[in-house]
Amino acid sequence: MKEVKTPKKPLIFYYVIVFCIIIFLNSFIMPFFMQRQIKETDYGTFMTMTANKEIGEVQIQDNRILFTDKEGKNIYETGIVDDPGLVERLYDSGAVFAGDIIEEASPLISFILSWVLPIAIFTLMGQLLTKKLMNRAGGGNSMMFNMGKSNAKIYVKSSDGIKFSDVAGEDEAKENLAEIVDYLHDPKKYTEIGASMPKGILLVGPPGTGKTMLAKAVAGEANVPFFSMSGSEFVEMFVGMGASKVRDLFKQAKEKAPCIVFIDEIDAIGKKRDSKFGGNDEREQTLNQLLTEMDGFEGNSGVMILAATNRPESLDAALTRPGRFDRRVPVELPDLKGREAILRVHAKKIKTNTDIDYERIARMASGASGAELANIVNEAALRAVRNGRKTVSQADMEESIEVVIAGYQKKNAILTDKEKLIVAYHEIGHALVAAMQKGSAPVQKITIVPRTSGALGYTMQVDEGNHYLMTKEEIENKIATYTAGRACEELVFGSITTGASNDIEQATKLARSMVTRFGMSEEFGMVALETLSNQYLGGDTSLACSADTQKEIDKQVIDLIAKQYNKAMELLRGNRAKLDLLAKELYEKETITGDEFMEILNG
Repeated sequence: MKEVKTPKKPLIFYYVIVFCIIIFLNSFIMPFFMQRQIKETDYGTFMTMTANKEIGEVQIQDNRILFTDKEGKNIYETGIVDDPGLVERLYDSGAVFAGDIIEEASPLISFILSWVLPIAIFTLMGQLLTKKLMNRAGGGNSMMFNMGKSNAKIYVKSSDGIKFSDVAGEDEAKENLAEIVDYLHDPKKYTEIGASMPKGILLVGPPGTGKTMLAKAVAGEANVPFFSMSGSEFVEMFVGMGASKVRDLFKQAKEKAPCIVFIDEIDAIGKKRDSKFGGNDEREQTLNQLLTEMDGFEGNSGVMILAATNRPESLDAALTRPGRFDRRVPVELPDLKGREAILRVHAKKIKTNTDIDYERIARMASGASGAELANIVNEAALRAVRNGRKTVSQADMEESIEVVIAGYQKKNAILTDKEKLIVAYHEIGHALVAAMQKGSAPVQKITIVPRTSGALGYTMQVDEGNHYLMTKEEIENKIATYTAGRACEELVFGSITTGASNDIEQATKLARSMVTRFGMSEEFGMVALETLSNQYLGGDTSLACSADTQKEIDKQVIDLIAKQYNKAMELLRGNRAKLDLLAKELYEKETITGDEFMEILNG
C-alpha cells in the first residue's frame, strides 16, 4: 500500500504566520505590558471618591477623566460631564493634577519587550523555516544549502564490478594503468626504491572510446573506493562555491584513502587562463583550488586522480605539468584487432549464432569507437527480436552496421523509376571507378534503398586490414571515387542532380588537406598552411596564410578535383558496357553484394 504524504505548504504560508504573530504582539501583548491596567468607572463613583478625599492624581482630557486612588495602585477612567465646580472640589479634596497619569514601564522591561523578545521570536521562526526548507530539499540536496558540498558519486570497492577484462581494444592504455593498480595493491615495492606514482593520470581520446570505463576498471582491479564527478558539476553561479566543492571532494577522498578520484570532462574547469576582460572568475578559482589540492603544501598520499577529456590542447599548462597530471594515456579509436575484441566482449551479453565472423564485422566497422561497436551489437539483437528469432545472426550484425552508419531503411520513401535509375547509375559509378583503380578498398555492398540519414543509396568499401598511411596516389584515387557518381550522371543522362552533395564535401575536404596540411602541393611544398584543433572532436581547421595564398589554395583545390573528375569520366567511358550492365542489375535487385559486383565486372 502506497504511503499518502501530507501536502507540502508553500513558503508564503509560513511568512503569513510570522506576520500575524507580529501584529498580535504589537496590538495586544505589548500594550498590556507597557502600561498599567485602566479600570472604567461611573461619574458618581468619581464624585463620591472626591468627596471622601480618596483621589490621588487626576488628569482631565478632552473626552475622559483619568484618576488614581491615594495609594496610586489603580488607575480609573470616567466620562466627561458638565460640572462647573469640579476643579474647585478636586483642589479641596487634595487631589494632584498630573500631566501624564499613565506611567511607562521600567527601561529594562521596555528594552526586553522592544528588542530582545522580537529578536528571539524571529530567530526561532528562522530556525523553523530553515529546518523546513532542509527537509523539503531532501537532506540538503538543494542549491541553497548544498552549493559548497561535493556531490561526487561514490562506488565503494567497485560496486558495479567493472574489471580490465570488461574493457577490450585498449591494450596500451590498460598496460599503462595496470601499473597504478599494482601500486595501490603494494605501494611498499615502489617506495623501497624511492619511486613514486604519478599524482594524476589524464585519459585523452575521442568520445566513446571507453575513458570512463577504463577509470572504473582501475578502481575495480585495485578494489578501492572510486569517486566520480563531472567537471561541469564544480561550476556554480556564485564565485567560490566550485572551489569549496573541490576542497570537500578531496577531504572525503583523504578520509577513504587509498582511493581514486575521477573527474570526467575536466576541460570544463581546466581551460587555459588568460588576461582577457570578463573571464570566468568562478572557473578560475575552481581551477586554482584543484591545482593547490594536487600539488599544494599538503600531501595527497593514497589519493590517485584520474581525469578524462576530449580537448587536451585546451587545458591549462599548470594542470598538465609534471607533479600534477604526470602521465597522459591516449585512448584512441580501436584498430582491427581491437574492434574484433570489443565486438566479442559485447556479444557475450547477447545470444548469438556460433558461425558469426567477428573479423569481417570488425573490418566493415572501420573507424568505429567502442561505444559505436556496443551500439552495433545492441542493434543486431533488436533486429533479431523484430524478426522473431531467438539468436543474433551474421546478417543481423552486418545490417546493424548499416543502421549505425546510414540509419534505418525508409519504408515509405518511394522513388520514381527515373530517380531510382539515376541513383543506381550514381552508386555503380562510385563502385566501378573504385574497382578500376589500384589501392582502392574492395567493394562490399551496393544498395539504392533510401535510409533515414537522407542517403538514397550508398556504396560500402571495406579495407582488408589497418592502414595508417595514405600515399598521394591513394588520396587522388579516393577523390576520383567520390567524383565518379556525379560524372556517371553527366555521362549517362546529360544532366546532374543534388545527389552528389556529400561526395563533393568529402572530395573538397581531402583535396584541401593535400594542399594545406599534407604538403602534397608542388607549388607550396612542405609548408603547413592550415592548423588543426580539436582533433578528437571532428577537427576544426583554420588557415594561417595571406589572402593571396588563400586564393592560390582555392585554385589548386579546384584544379585537383577537376583533374580527378576527368579521370573518373574517362574510366566510366572506357567501361560503358559494364556500367550499363551493373546499373541494370542494381536497379532490379536494389542491393547487390561485392561478390556479385565483381562477378559481373569480370564476366
